[in-house]
Amino acid sequence: MRGPVSRRPHPVDEVLPAGKLAVYGFQHVLAFYAGAVIVPILLAGAIGLSERDLIHLINADLFTCGIASIIQSVGFWKVGVRLPLLQGVTFTAVSPMIAIGLAAGGGTQGLLVIYGSVIVAGLATFLIAPVFGKLIRFFPPVVTGSVITIIGIALLPVAALDAVGGGSNPQPADPRNLAYALGTLAVIVLIQRVFRGFMATVAVLIGLVLGTLVAWALGDAHFTSVGESAWFGVTTPFWFGWPQFSVAAIISMIVVMLITAVETTGDVFATGEIVDKRVGSEDVSRALRADGLATTIGGVLNSFPYTCFAENVGLVRLTRVKSRYVVAAAGGIMILIGLVPKAGAIVAGIPHPVLGGAALAMFATVAVVGFQTLSRVDFHDHRNVVIVASSVGLAMFVTAQPDVAKAVPEWAQIILGSGITLGSITAILLNIVFHHIGKDFGPAVAGAPGTPTVRLDQVNAMSRAEFAATFDRLFQGSTPIAARAYDRRPFGDTSDLRSAFQEALFAAPVDEQRALMAAYPDLGDDDGPDIGTDSHRDQAAAGLTHLDETSRTEFGRLAAAYRERFGFPLIACVRDAGGREALLREGLQRLENSPTQEHAAALIEIAKIANHRFTDLVAEANPILTARTRAFGTE
Repeated sequence: MRGPVSRRPHPVDEVLPAGKLAVYGFQHVLAFYAGAVIVPILLAGAIGLSERDLIHLINADLFTCGIASIIQSVGFWKVGVRLPLLQGVTFTAVSPMIAIGLAAGGGTQGLLVIYGSVIVAGLATFLIAPVFGKLIRFFPPVVTGSVITIIGIALLPVAALDAVGGGSNPQPADPRNLAYALGTLAVIVLIQRVFRGFMATVAVLIGLVLGTLVAWALGDAHFTSVGESAWFGVTTPFWFGWPQFSVAAIISMIVVMLITAVETTGDVFATGEIVDKRVGSEDVSRALRADGLATTIGGVLNSFPYTCFAENVGLVRLTRVKSRYVVAAAGGIMILIGLVPKAGAIVAGIPHPVLGGAALAMFATVAVVGFQTLSRVDFHDHRNVVIVASSVGLAMFVTAQPDVAKAVPEWAQIILGSGITLGSITAILLNIVFHHIGKDFGPAVAGAPGTPTVRLDQVNAMSRAEFAATFDRLFQGSTPIAARAYDRRPFGDTSDLRSAFQEALFAAPVDEQRALMAAYPDLGDDDGPDIGTDSHRDQAAAGLTHLDETSRTEFGRLAAAYRERFGFPLIACVRDAGGREALLREGLQRLENSPTQEHAAALIEIAKIANHRFTDLVAEANPILTARTRAFGTE
């Protein structure tokens, strides 16, 4: 008699053999290491800590990273998402922590105020974790994209200062500093270009190691503190002294944690997709509780705010090793490294220019992620332009002119002393003002100079007849397809409206689709579209409205052959074509298609044409914005 069949655990919950756990865990440590140690190094240099203090910060950071990673991956009670997510100090906190530390006088005194704000911000994150899902609507891409962009750009001056020798002794004219910084950056770029997979993941670490070795060989890297450091040492709570609490510093750090909460939410969902495990709101709450708890522990154990490390999310995809216990093993390895002060002393010996070269690559990459996030923002809505422009502008203002913080009371200097804090608060508040307070008019989506513009709120309030009259021009002739999009109201933005027309086109009955196809004029037809119509504008894009006799004959023969085979005119999005020759060549190729395939192809071309016409509608309704974007070559 067969016994019960045991269910195999999900790959995320699989406990691998000890040897594999150690090897895969060490991979995660290598991928994570450079990003982990760079934050305490930059902070120590900026606020004037001694090398001894820096060694302790590095060891405390690694030790607490290990604890945080185990909490997140293994979990307990309602804390920890139980996914292969490694925890590390967030870059978002670097600039605000520097501003807090300097405002408090720098050195260990500034560090105590930083730790006070970190502890309170961690507790706040833990407490708001269950309700963060309700707050996330205040952090759309226009906010998160602005903030991430600001983080990357605002941190570049910190990296640049290290690249020229560091805060205590900057020497921009020293060619050796330039050589170390650019050489390290060149190694990172070369590895990313030549290698794929794991080698590309550890490119920054390799760049730091090679740059440091070259500097050591030339006598510019010194490791005397390694011999002076002990082999074993435990970071003790409040090693630098009891934390001090400043309201402005706490507010600044809570803003940082709100931004990292959005980051963590994205990483949790991304990891869930990679490991094929469904993620819900409760999982996000557990992940944020782990972030909050780890951050509070960080403040107690002389470390900093924690979040999920995106680099290691990518490594999970790369290795396809989904077990969360691999990350727990990596956490154990980091705890062990954090107990060895000599390891921290080696890291502390990295020359500033080498560190600056690596930091340039890392922080610029953060800015690029911000650009990618902003690419999802509807910039036809001028409110979003104002939010991004104002937040980035103010952040760069205080970054370029840090002394302006001295013009305000001491309590406000922490906010004005950090471009990241000021830019983040500006983006959050302006998003609330423009999108959550008062009547939401929405972007202009139709109209022209000299005529009333039609805004998105008006579109959502239109009758079906008014909607059809406004948007019928997207399609040729008289068709009910534009009116069908009306049923998809309300539209949140112009992208929703655009998608509604595409969905209505492809979901229409076949007889309506065929009638619509028949309404389009032949390409290059003398008796085709009248001047000033949308069809005339479409065909003029490839010069089809002014054909010579030979070209007119060629297009006429193609149109006749196509109509005879398929029963409707050849429809092509002329604006996307590569010219008349390309149109002729594509048309001849399409004659070989089956009727069913060509029906689908014609619908796709109609959708492309409608998409361009919709863009024209929005451009006519926003002439100033359109002129500005064209002037910068973005249209």
